[in-house]
Amino acid sequence: MKKHKKSQTVRRSVALPRGLVEEVSKFITPDQAKNWNRLVIAALQEYADRHRRARFEEAIAAMAADPSIRAETKRISKEFKKTERDGL
Repeated sequence: MKKHKKSQTVRRSVALPRGLVEEVSKFITPDQAKNWNRLVIAALQEYADRHRRARFEEAIAAMAADPSIRAETKRISKEFKKTERDGL
């Protein structure tokens, strides 16, 4: 019995507000207008990228505020200062 591969594509049907479609249509090329699927993929990718970056920045900010991490980076910085003076 053959095993079915899981598709790399997920199909979704979406209803778009007419006003949004009309507005977006002003900015896209005729080639882009022929393939709204690619346009939606690009928009969703930008959305995911923006939120991924925001989460990363939030994590970095939390780390910067963490007293134990601040103490560790201070200790590491002190160690590197010693090696900076060795002239190598």
